[in-house]
Amino acid sequence: MTVTLDDVRAAALRLTGQAHRTPVLTSRTLDERAGAEVFLKCENFQRIGAFKFRGAYNALSQLSPEQLARGVCAYSSGNHAQAVALAASLLGSKATILMPIDAPESKVEAVRGYGADIRRFDRYTEDRAALAADLAEQHGFAIVPPYDHPAVIAGQGTAALEFVDETGRLDAMLVPMGGGGLMAGSAIATTSLFPDTAMIGVEPAAGDDHQRSFAAGERVDIGVPQTIADGLAAPTPGELTFEINRRLVGEVATVTDDEIRDAMRFLFDRMKIVVEPSGAVGVAALLAGKVRLPGRRIGVLLSGGNIATERFCLLLG
Repeated sequence: MTVTLDDVRAAALRLTGQAHRTPVLTSRTLDERAGAEVFLKCENFQRIGAFKFRGAYNALSQLSPEQLARGVCAYSSGNHAQAVALAASLLGSKATILMPIDAPESKVEAVRGYGADIRRFDRYTEDRAALAADLAEQHGFAIVPPYDHPAVIAGQGTAALEFVDETGRLDAMLVPMGGGGLMAGSAIATTSLFPDTAMIGVEPAAGDDHQRSFAAGERVDIGVPQTIADGLAAPTPGELTFEINRRLVGEVATVTDDEIRDAMRFLFDRMKIVVEPSGAVGVAALLAGKVRLPGRRIGVLLSGGNIATERFCLLLG
C-alpha cells in the first residue's frame, strides 16, 4: 500500500474550495534565535483550527453515496474528531466520534457543534480502535482513522505541497509527529519534489515513540504518554506511516513540555499567533537548540491552534 505525489496532488484538487490555503509567516527574531531563515506554515488557521481537516475531507469525499448515508466513525482526542465531524457535515453524512474522557472540553464542544454523536472512552484502559470496529460492525459505519490511511496521509501532504510551492526548496522541514500521518504526507510531497530536503520529525520527550522506533528498526509501544501535547500522545507510530517515515525521515528530535511552553509563549508574544502545544514543537526544537542548522532555509509546520483560553493561560502561567 503506497501513497505517491500524484495522490497528494489529487487530494489538493479535492480540497480546492474546501480547505484554506494557510499563510506562511516569518520572524526576524526567530531567524536570529535559530541562526537560520525560518518559514512557518500556519495550519492553526486551517478549518477546524488544524491540518486534520485536509486528510479527513480527502478520505470522506471518496466514499460512496451509500456509505455516506450509513455514516462514518472516528476516534480522536480532538482535532481529527473535529475534522471528521465537519467533513461529514459538508458531505451530507453523520459522524460518530470516540473521544477520550480526558479530551479538552473545548474540543469536545467543537465536535458536538459540528453535529457529531460523541461516545467517550478511557484512553488508558480501553482500545479505541477496537471500540470503533465494534461500532462499525453494529451500524455499518466507515472508519476514518486519524493517520494510518492512504487517503488521510495524502490529504495531510497537501499542507507541505502548498508550503514548498510558496517557499521553493527548503534545506529542512520540521514536522510534529504523533501518529505520523502529517509527516508521512509531508515527506512524500516534499522529497518527491526536492529530494535533498531533510525531513525532521519533532515529538514530546515524554512521548518519544518515533525516536525509539527508528532506533529499534521496528514500531515500539511506549504506552499512552503524559504530555501537554495531547495531539501527539500516541503510544506507537502507525503501521503505514512508520513504513513511509522510516524511509524518508532523517531524524526525530524531542522537546520537553517546558520547551513547548516557551515556544507557545514566543509565538504569542512575538508573532501574535495562538498555537496549541502539539503545533509548537517544531519552533520549540529550534528555540531550545534541539535542531541546529545555521544559515539554512528551514520550514516549520505549525500543525494547529485548538486550545481554550483558560488552558492557554494556565499553561503559560
